[in-house]
Amino acid sequence: MHIELSPDKRYYSIGEVAKAFDVNASLIRFWDSEFDILKPKKNAKGNRMFTPEDIKNLQLIYHLVKERGFTLEGAKTHLKEGQKKSMDKFEIISKLETIKMQLIRIKNEL
Repeated sequence: MHIELSPDKRYYSIGEVAKAFDVNASLIRFWDSEFDILKPKKNAKGNRMFTPEDIKNLQLIYHLVKERGFTLEGAKTHLKEGQKKSMDKFEIISKLETIKMQLIRIKNEL
């Protein structure tokens, strides 16, 4: 699971986020209520608008809960205890996955 963040886009709607993660918007809302690191803004209508920082945090939550099988409590504890370390590792993995995709694309063009 890899989400491309647009450098010129400052906010993402909950629908865009749910589609990018291939989950229901209700799960994103639930995670927002459960995890303190998510701080989406709300627009005039009260809709959540997620920043690129929120997206990175959602990627980390998704990775812990969906890919590594953490419980919500386990993920919360993991984030509190080693948030910086987890984020650094996750960012390294994400960058390596991006490089891998680029290399595969180049290989296929040869």
